[in-house]
Amino acid sequence: MEITRIRMLRGPNLWSRHTALEAIVSCEESERSIDSIPQFETKIRERFPQLGSMRRGGHNEILSLAHALEHAALGLQAQAGCPVTFSRTVQTIDTGVYQVVVEYIEEVVGRMAFDLAAALAELEALYEDVRLGPSTGSIVDAAVQRNIPYRRMTEGSMVQFGWGSKQKRIQAAETSDTSAIAEAIAQDKELTKNLLAAAGVSVPIGEVVTTADDAWRAAQKIGGPIVLKPKDGNQGKGVVANIQTEEEVRAGFIVTQAFGRETIVERYLPGADYRLLVVGNRLSAAARREPAQVVGDGTHTVAELVEMENKNPLRGDGHATALTKIRFDDIALAHLASNGLSPQHVPKTGERVLLRNNANLSTGGTATDVTDDVHPDVAASAVAAAQMIGLDIAGVDILCESIYKPLEQQGGGIVEVNVAPGLRMHLKPSYGKGRPVGEDIINMMFALGEDGRIPVVAVTGTNGKTTTVRLISHLLNETGLRVGMTGTDGVYINHRLIDTGDCSGPKSARNVLMHPDVDAAVLETARGGLLREGLGFDRCEVAAVVTNIGEGDHLGLNYITSVEDLAILKRVIVQNVAPTGAAVLNAADPMVAKMGDKCSGRVIFFAQNQHHPVITAHRAKNKKVIFFDGTYIVASKGSRVMYRFPVSEIPLTQNGVLGFQVENAMAAIGAAWALGLDAEKIARGLHSFESDPNSVPGRFNQFQRNGATVIADYGHNPDAMRALTSAVEAMKPKQSHVVISGAGDRRDEDIRDLTRILGNSFDNVILYQDACQRGREDGEVLKLLQEGLVGATKAKQAQEIHGEFKAIDTTLNGLAAGDICLILIDQVEESLAYLKEKVKP
Repeated sequence: MEITRIRMLRGPNLWSRHTALEAIVSCEESERSIDSIPQFETKIRERFPQLGSMRRGGHNEILSLAHALEHAALGLQAQAGCPVTFSRTVQTIDTGVYQVVVEYIEEVVGRMAFDLAAALAELEALYEDVRLGPSTGSIVDAAVQRNIPYRRMTEGSMVQFGWGSKQKRIQAAETSDTSAIAEAIAQDKELTKNLLAAAGVSVPIGEVVTTADDAWRAAQKIGGPIVLKPKDGNQGKGVVANIQTEEEVRAGFIVTQAFGRETIVERYLPGADYRLLVVGNRLSAAARREPAQVVGDGTHTVAELVEMENKNPLRGDGHATALTKIRFDDIALAHLASNGLSPQHVPKTGERVLLRNNANLSTGGTATDVTDDVHPDVAASAVAAAQMIGLDIAGVDILCESIYKPLEQQGGGIVEVNVAPGLRMHLKPSYGKGRPVGEDIINMMFALGEDGRIPVVAVTGTNGKTTTVRLISHLLNETGLRVGMTGTDGVYINHRLIDTGDCSGPKSARNVLMHPDVDAAVLETARGGLLREGLGFDRCEVAAVVTNIGEGDHLGLNYITSVEDLAILKRVIVQNVAPTGAAVLNAADPMVAKMGDKCSGRVIFFAQNQHHPVITAHRAKNKKVIFFDGTYIVASKGSRVMYRFPVSEIPLTQNGVLGFQVENAMAAIGAAWALGLDAEKIARGLHSFESDPNSVPGRFNQFQRNGATVIADYGHNPDAMRALTSAVEAMKPKQSHVVISGAGDRRDEDIRDLTRILGNSFDNVILYQDACQRGREDGEVLKLLQEGLVGATKAKQAQEIHGEFKAIDTTLNGLAAGDICLILIDQVEESLAYLKEKVKP
């Protein structure tokens, strides 16, 4: 068995709506049935005891090693803790070659699951390392429940919620609305304390020192027990509490110096340690924290009790479990020694032995939920503290005897305010009920009813995608929205080109949705990107547009061997339309029309023929359709006409002569209708959109030369040839000329079809060999094009020329007034630039 290719499908895809790994697996003849391998199923179940049933099709189903790989990869991830459920193995048209598809949550874990030599323990460790921590994870989960899209921006805890101009970001429990100034204040404990005191919040008195002598003098001035802590510390690091003697103060000062030159000396506040979580302007949760400790049983030593407690299944090495294992390190040993104890001490039954001063969960502490017990005045003080510093999310640490009494009455106070507080103690407290703090944070970031989404229109099909994308973008621009657009010629943000080349895949779509200056996105969605990674978004919130399928294109590549296969692939965008969205589908294309059955939202059909059966049936159900009556493009809901747009006011269609442009205009109108644009804005946009090299490069761009019309187009498949031929014939040329090459990565028959169609409609044909043959031998494409001309009914001559620009020169020099020349360009930008030079007056 050999894995020849792996693709990570990072969005909804051909197989499912889940992120998934697709592997091409080749099996030798002896590996195509595991039943022929002695004891195979028994042995694999010994290795993977939790493996589920591999036989979905019954006991007679023939399973290959590829099927076994599928189930092992899924089972390994599940055993490692990943909540994956979907997998599938499909035999390809090639004997012994299978497509194995397995869902993944974390990409690196999914990849490793295909390495059968990798140990389960390594997968578990890897998943723990790359998965979102409990704080970030709870916020992401809350966003998913609110239908807010998210994207991990790093392997850490930085996450984007929402799209474009409506996006917000977090890093753990810190949001993009948290100011750097507020964060700096929170890290400066002395400044924090001064600000809180100015706001009337109860805080312990103290001062900042830089020497041990000053620390002792400050301690004497305060009187009674004190606390030493680094001025810019966090997570309880370097804190030495409840000390009083000179020896203790000087020793504690040395501990704090490991975390910064400045040390705070402040009054020790007796009582319990509480953490109050403030989200926005309200208290979200509260917990009482206790330091790592063990309880004696009269038999075991402290060291043994720690070891026993760390075997508790609730304790783990990371943040995935409710509790973290107790650290029995130098700090713990020093704390024992300060109380006259050692690791070999045997505590009495019920005797509590503290192992630390601070109560951080990350060192083995515990937390008890006390949210319902917090006195309103205490909650108000916590909120005031967060607001005084400027934090939208804050962890406020309070020391007091009782959380259900005002702080002033008991001598308690706020000792610290933390930015990006950990949420685990509130989500999964050691004792008490968990609090939905992730939901509170999401609800603060996005008001109820908001989902952070911008209008997204995805456009796919065989022909017309780029023109339709650009026209929809233009219509949206007319409303004042800043539009992000992807296509085969680049990525545009509010008219500005930010990336060049073929950008019709998921990576470009994600980049547009990540851009903060995008109010709406129009995304060309080509087959290649769908196969490589799936969609670049989770769903079309507004519209999915399918222009046509026809005879298809790029058939024979990547196991898409038929028009039916291609339609199923392109149907992915329709299957992922939101219930509130719409699919805009070409009713005249049977393959496209069938996609309407798979749409969970509304369907808007369009066709030139208003009496097409699909159009009439849809209208009869009082649903939306768009058709052409010969003078107007009409948008109708049932029998009620909603919009009428005269084609005389739509330059793209040349007064309705260009049928394929009428269809593109109808598709764009359908998307605009789904977006809620009014008729006036749509009409204005249709009228101001020109099919020139600037607006739609390489899409029926027209030039004039000595009375002849020159048309440049990027058409490269049989359906495009038919549409272009029909358009040229409708323009009634005196003589017709065509310049064409062929893409080498098409099937032989598809290349022959190009000239078979053109030869019956054009007087003169010039064949050229372009710069890139895409895997073909020199002259091979020209030979296939010549074969397509055999038996042509109209072409009087077929001339072969090497080089696109030379072919352009040859045909331009032979044009006469009234002629029309169609040049099927390959290098769009370069050829258009060359043509502009040649047709200058």
